[in-house]
Amino acid sequence: MMDDKAVVRRNRFCFGLGTVGRDMVYTLVSMYLLVYITGVVGVSDAGLAVITGLMMAFRIFDALNDPIMGTIVDNTKSKWGKYKPWILFGMLTSGVLSVILFTDFQLSEGWFIAVFAVCYLMWGMAYTSNDISYWSLMPALSKDQKERERIGAFARICANVGMFTVVILWTQIESVFAVFGEYCYTVFAAIAVLLMWGFQLFTLFGVREKRRFVVLEEHTTLKGMTRALFKNDQLLITAIAMALFMIGYCTTTSFGVYYFRYAYKNEDMYMVFAAVLAVAQLVALVVFPLFSKRFTRKQIYFVSMLTVCGAYILFFCAPFDNIALISVAGLLLFFAEAFIQLLMLVFLADTVEYGEWKLNKRNESVSFAVQPFINKLGGALGTGIVGLTLIVSGLNGVEQQFSQAGAEEQAALIAGVENSSLWIMKIAMLILPLICVAVGFLIYRKKYIIDKEMYDKIITELDERKNG
Repeated sequence: MMDDKAVVRRNRFCFGLGTVGRDMVYTLVSMYLLVYITGVVGVSDAGLAVITGLMMAFRIFDALNDPIMGTIVDNTKSKWGKYKPWILFGMLTSGVLSVILFTDFQLSEGWFIAVFAVCYLMWGMAYTSNDISYWSLMPALSKDQKERERIGAFARICANVGMFTVVILWTQIESVFAVFGEYCYTVFAAIAVLLMWGFQLFTLFGVREKRRFVVLEEHTTLKGMTRALFKNDQLLITAIAMALFMIGYCTTTSFGVYYFRYAYKNEDMYMVFAAVLAVAQLVALVVFPLFSKRFTRKQIYFVSMLTVCGAYILFFCAPFDNIALISVAGLLLFFAEAFIQLLMLVFLADTVEYGEWKLNKRNESVSFAVQPFINKLGGALGTGIVGLTLIVSGLNGVEQQFSQAGAEEQAALIAGVENSSLWIMKIAMLILPLICVAVGFLIYRKKYIIDKEMYDKIITELDERKNG
């Protein structure tokens, strides 16, 4: 038998490792599917408008479906627990669909849109079943806030390794996998999926959830789901603040390839830039525990948000080709963003006990359905902003020609992009996200009340109820 400390360490590492390939696949679909469609497949403005609309609509539908999936997970009973069956189902089905989405079947635009619509809708639902059940495991691993921070920090480190692996390699796929010709993106997607399946095995076979943390409850009904979401005021505040932040973050990151291609005029620099940001973000997650020991969560969150806002302003004011200022802004943005995403994860975990304390019912999966809901909502609106910006600025017309052009023609196309188009992109990439992030921060600052003292009181009272 492993002692408690050994189990805690094993859970921390096996849970975190499960995110590596998972986030590779999520990044591939959420950040680069639209880039693949516009820059590799090539679609008309009308086709892009339809695809963008479908992506927004399906992501919002899928986001609204998340709490229902959370209810299903909460009601699941099996000898493997309620989380792992859905982790397995989601990783297998979303993996197969991911490969299909990055395969060009040489269809007409109408048929391409039809096939894309079916596969994208199914992908969202499949990934949801994995995402909700995976993150719902976290509150079942520990009730200690510091241990949750350690679990969350390692999970975010692994997730960022997966995410930045895709970000760094994206612009090199055609050269690295040149032997596969037009199917190079399909092969890359297949490799990411195999890595997802491999790393998720650590979670499936290595994690031991502490089921004594979870009291036996009656099934969660749809009415109970609604109550868990809307009567838990701290969950709602966290959700709103997270959603606004993620809308801004997803919008900015989704423009990355387009910015370096058309504004900076050197797409290869995107890989270098992304690698530097990856190091900054990983360093932030590694050093977070040091800051956590010296400062409160609210203090860290406050300074991190100010840093993000300052970075947006610096990036916007930097000339298109000033890599020094762009790099400083990027480093500040991604370093602080790593702190914020980790803090929001532990804020969300704490609202589970708050909900149990306030409503006398523990709904981990329903509560953690908020996270994928937020990510999808942020991704949906980010995709919509990017698609609309490409059409309005005229950049999609350039993208259509770019996908069919040779190296010299591509250089000419890039050089011919007007400054007005670039400024439209820059405003959408930086100013709109800045507004979203600032509003989300103000809402959190005014309404979120779960500090360490209150959380300790909640845990004490919950223990008294169970032992009374």
